[in-house]
Amino acid sequence: MARYDEIEELEPGLDGAGLRIGIAMSRFNIDVGEGLLSGAVDELKRLGVCDDDVLITSVPGALELPLTLQVMAQGGQFDALLALGCVIRGETYHFEIVSNESARGITEVQLHTGVPIANGVLTTEDDDQALSRMHIKGRDAAQAAVEMANLLRQLRARRT
Repeated sequence: MARYDEIEELEPGLDGAGLRIGIAMSRFNIDVGEGLLSGAVDELKRLGVCDDDVLITSVPGALELPLTLQVMAQGGQFDALLALGCVIRGETYHFEIVSNESARGITEVQLHTGVPIANGVLTTEDDDQALSRMHIKGRDAAQAAVEMANLLRQLRARRT
């Protein structure tokens, strides 16, 4: 729905048909990772993304996500990527390092490659928070990936 009659406005698109989606999932806190993955894959299917157009990879932890996503983005095979994982606060400063650096790396990859990455890495205080959010966050990340892939297609088509 356009807000202004005189101004073109691109509408969000959640049609995943024909989109190629890559997923990188951290195996650290694997139960939460699998919950995120389940929510994401279910939502991608609901949005029309074909199983053959999805690739799932896994890495040891959240700090390994940016490099994997970078290689996936540079390959030119994907319209969008999802980063999935969970960092749960512990008793040391390590939580802040992992949370901040993985988020920074994910952001840098999408800015340098032009491939949108939905950041589905949960950062929580405890296991209960992670378990209660994992399916929703996985679905949200899938929706964000599809919407951004469609938006970038529209924007790039306008250049020609």
